[in-house]
Parts: sequence; C-alpha cells; structure tokens
Amino acid sequence: MATMRGRFGKLVVDFRYLGKRCREKTSLEDNPANRKKISASHEKMEAEITLGIFDYAAYFPKSERAQEMTALADRAEACISRNPTFEQFVDIWYEERKIEWRPSYRQKNKIILNKYLLPEFGGKAVHAIKKPDLLTFRSSLAKVCYGKDGQSSLSVARINQIMILLRMILEEASDRHEFEMPYKNIKNLKQARPDVNPFTLSEVWLILKHVRADYKLLHYSLLYRNAYQDWLKWDCINFDRREISIREALVNGEMGPTKTLGSQRDIAMSQLVYDALLEQKARTYGKSEFVFCNSQGNPMEYRNVNRRVWKPTLALLGLKHRRAYQTRHTAATLWLAAGENPEWIARQMGHSSTEMLFRVYSRYVPDITRQDGSAMDNLLLASKEKLTSASNSSDTEALITNAQTDKETSQ
Repeated sequence: MATMRGRFGKLVVDFRYLGKRCREKTSLEDNPANRKKISASHEKMEAEITLGIFDYAAYFPKSERAQEMTALADRAEACISRNPTFEQFVDIWYEERKIEWRPSYRQKNKIILNKYLLPEFGGKAVHAIKKPDLLTFRSSLAKVCYGKDGQSSLSVARINQIMILLRMILEEASDRHEFEMPYKNIKNLKQARPDVNPFTLSEVWLILKHVRADYKLLHYSLLYRNAYQDWLKWDCINFDRREISIREALVNGEMGPTKTLGSQRDIAMSQLVYDALLEQKARTYGKSEFVFCNSQGNPMEYRNVNRRVWKPTLALLGLKHRRAYQTRHTAATLWLAAGENPEWIARQMGHSSTEMLFRVYSRYVPDITRQDGSAMDNLLLASKEKLTSASNSSDTEALITNAQTDKETSQ
C-alpha cells in the first residue's frame, strides 16, 4: 500500500512496484490540503498497479528511475504474454535475414539496430509496441544531434531508413506472433529530389584537359559508381569487344556483389574510354590486377582520390565543387542529349527501366547541350532548303515530288 511522508518540507510518495520499493519526491508542500490531494491519486495508482496498466513515467516523468521501471515493466509484460521482447525477436530475425544481405547492408542495419532501435524498444514486448510509440520515436529522431559541434541533425533519408527497418521487423513479428501490426498508415517522410548537378560539355573537356594524366581515365569513365571504379580489374575488360564487365563492387574495403542485380552488366566503351584504357594498360597492366592502383598495387581508395585529386582540380579550374558521382549523372545527360536509345542508356547505367532516366535526368539535357530544340530546327531548315531550291528553279514538278517524298517518309 502506498504511503506518504514529509521530507525537507516536501511530500514523498512511498510504494512498491514490480517487487521493488519506490520513493518519489513531489514538488508539493507538506500540508493537509496537499496530503488529501496525494491520497486521492494513491487509490488510482494502486488500482492501475493491480490491473497491470500502471505507467511509471506518466506519474513521475522527471524521475531518475522512470526509464529503469518502464524497462522492467516491459520485460514483465513480455514474460506474462509469452511474446518475446523486441531485442529477443531482433536477434532471431537478424540471424535469419542476414544471409540475404550484402556485408555493407548488414553493417548498415547493425548500426541502426544498436544505435537507435534497441535502445528505444529493446526491452518492450513486440506486441506492446503501438502506433503512438512509433510516431513519438520518429519525432525524437528529428531532434537527434551529432558531429563535433553537435549541430548536425539526421537527414530525412536517414530517418526513413531507420523507420523502414523498424517496419520490416514489426511486420515479421506481427505475422509470427499474431498481433495487430502497429505500423499502419505511417508514410515515409517526403525527401527532396536527389542532388543532380551534371557538368556541361565545356566543363567536361576542361576537367579532362587539366586533370593529372594518370587520373584522366577515372574521369573518362563517366558512368561508373565509385565502388566499381575502385575494384575494376583487367580481366573484366575486353578490348576486342570493347566492353567492360561489371560483376562485383568494392564496399568498405570488401569485395562483394553489386548494389542490384541490374548493376551486373556489360558496359560499351566509347572511343575516348577505349583509347584511355590502352594508355592505362601501359602504366599498370602486369603490375596489379586492378586497373586503378596505387604504388603498392592495391586498388584506389575513393576518399583519397577525392581529397587529393578531384577537389583540387575543381578548385584550380574555378568550378563549383561537386561530388565525383556527378560524372555519372553527366554521362546520362550527355547520352540523352546525343539522342541515344533510352533503353540502351538504362542498361549501361545499371537501371532496371527507363523510368528513373526520364524522371531524374531529362530536365537537365538543355543545360548540357545549350541547344534544346536544335533537332527540330535542323529538320525545318533542311526542308526549307529543299523547297527554296525547287522554287528558285521554277520547277513545280520538283515541289510536288518533294512533298510526296516527305509524305512517304513520314509514313
């Protein structure tokens, strides 16, 4: 039974919860009126403890023991219901699923689990996690600060990644243990469009002209992800067929499968890349299995190249800093501007369809060529020259023939 007593002029509530003695100091003065008020709340509190619905943090939100007692209550509920805690279920779920994931994706999920999900939900029974808990947790993620100055906050994309993993776990837990899925009608936060800022043709030639000769091929190879450039081996290059086979990627220092199945592909070499690869062959072939290697024969490290070559080159040329990944975006826009088949472009880039190609890149094509609409201009000018030529010769029959020819061509 709960009791109250005075301590240094303030009322203290003394009660037992989950087999532990709890003493919580209130902000109320020790007087008859306040004792009567506390006594009324005691009855409600004892009833909730008896029914198993007592929320320690709701009664004592500023208590140092609130988190400890809440975790203890969660574990007790999990034992009574015979459903596992979130942490227990995650241990099983992770072991079952990790065989499906690349090493880099396993590491990414491990970080999310250990840093965000387990500290928040670890001791709670899986069936006891409700929708309000999920929404409150998502809101708390927006307040997380990190970095040396403590001023950086989690991006929308990062918050979505955390919540997606949580949804995957709860979806499987609700299916196995037959409780209502709490993650309902919770949409991902809206993300801004990806930062696509391709180089113009003049900027491309400017970079290729001034970058160090031994790194020039890195920038000729416009369409590759950094993970593919870093590991690219000579046995993946077929000079006879002018193709580069993409089958593996180097991520966090480990060789593994590509990002997606569509990323496994054969890339056609342009003449510029073909010539540059022949030059590179004279430098590194036979010294290392890697096309791009350091003096020890090990593969290039993207961050090192970015810091020592890419950033200084842009600064030297007075160009706005952009990630080296923008060269991949540049390749897509150049191909579109040149009129290449969109399906061919999608295959070269490792996309499963042309949908992303048009959604992301088509709006940048005019900025690359500076000649948007030139194809229509060329068509009209060619037609005008034919008609003018026929008109000057006063040859009506020629005009009719030209018109008929154009009609047949359009059909």
